Amino acid sequence: MRTLFVPALLVLLAPASVLAAEAAATIDLTSHWVGFAAIAVFLVAYALVIAEEWLHLRKSIPVLLGAVIIWIMIGGVYASLGDTETVGRVVRHNLVEYAELFLFLLVAMTFINTLDERDVFNALRGYLVSRGWSLRTLFWLTGLLAFFISPVADNMTTALVMSSVAMAVGRGHPGFIVVSCINIVVAANAGGAWSPFGDITTLMVWQKGVFPAHEFLALLVPSIVSWLIPALIMSFTVPRANPEPLNVKPEIRHGGIVILCLFIATIAFTVTLHAWLHLPPALGMMGGLGALMLVSYILNRIGKGRHGKTLRNTMMEQGGISDTGSSDPHERRRLNTFNQLARSEWDTLLFFYGIILCVGGLGTLGYLSVGSQLLYGELGATTANVLVGVVSAVIDNIPVMFAVLSMYPEMSDGQWLLVTLTAGIGGSLLSIGSAAGVAVMGQARGVYTFFAHLRWTWAIALGYAISIAVHFWVNHAYFQMR
Repeated sequence: MRTLFVPALLVLLAPASVLAAEAAATIDLTSHWVGFAAIAVFLVAYALVIAEEWLHLRKSIPVLLGAVIIWIMIGGVYASLGDTETVGRVVRHNLVEYAELFLFLLVAMTFINTLDERDVFNALRGYLVSRGWSLRTLFWLTGLLAFFISPVADNMTTALVMSSVAMAVGRGHPGFIVVSCINIVVAANAGGAWSPFGDITTLMVWQKGVFPAHEFLALLVPSIVSWLIPALIMSFTVPRANPEPLNVKPEIRHGGIVILCLFIATIAFTVTLHAWLHLPPALGMMGGLGALMLVSYILNRIGKGRHGKTLRNTMMEQGGISDTGSSDPHERRRLNTFNQLARSEWDTLLFFYGIILCVGGLGTLGYLSVGSQLLYGELGATTANVLVGVVSAVIDNIPVMFAVLSMYPEMSDGQWLLVTLTAGIGGSLLSIGSAAGVAVMGQARGVYTFFAHLRWTWAIALGYAISIAVHFWVNHAYFQMR
């Protein structure tokens, strides 16, 4: 009897129009108390996500709880009408979307963690700080590298590596560190906008099948403009100084270059499978993970002596080293792929689950249809897509883009490219608008701050506006409806 209480209560409280709807169809619950309650649950959950830095509450926790509460309420309404199939079918559809995104990101994170463990990023950082280049040269070089590395590696890792270079060579020049960090964040976000792998939002657009991978290249020129304009303005404040080169020369560990080449090959393989056979991108990435495990096994076998002893154990027996650990970059340290898999950003991966399920629930309630009509019906596609970028500076661009993809308004490829561009570069308007900005704030704590970034928001906004104009100019052919 207790199990029937909630559904029965929902029936009593449901409006007559809702109860008269056919159970097999999706019910519009935007005016139902369950709809209002679901909105409230989502807003509370997202407020806790935004307050993560102050509450020290993992961002995945509130959205995980919010998702299950929202779907329980939706399921109760449908069950009260005798429909126990529709909600389960919709949830499974959302789970499939999440599973593809999850597997892709899990493999990408594992590759990045493995490259980090093999000191590939340390070697790049060591090379840059040991050259003795001027601050102006490093300002442009770190921005350029951030722009072209982030399309392959994630923008947060790229920003952290490049900002650590700026902090190392800019000691005694806090103004240089600030503008360099801003430049790196803007460049990393802009670089991620023209590649299906550069940002979660571009990956979502590609996996949705909105347009093929090569079409993202149409955003290369607008993305460059969105970075170059604020970079050019900020460069005039960079002091003319030549810091002493630092004696830091870390080397890549055994197999690092092989794994880097394998990562690039995995991405090429994934794009090929998706373009030719229309297979999900996650399939190609998981194949790459298997190849990484095989390569790790081979590297570990090569690193053993003739009698099956590791190089380290052989040296210990010969009195070459003690058993207190070694930082020798030439030591063939055993590579455990599962350890790198475990180091993935699980809080972020679970956060994506919660967001996708929460937004999917709001879509089932009917709110995304209302939002689509309000934004794309009343305001028009161009205004709506520009606003998406502005909103993504305050609200994470992932739920915003997922909502747009769930609405799936009828737009030309040019407009879909526009929303992809704005969602990618809009987060640069504020330091909290992207994972790259938040990560660099933590690394350069007390120097690169929210208000330090805010002082240059006008220059970033100028680049944002001009890049949109450039997109309309160079990609005008894409604005013809298919």
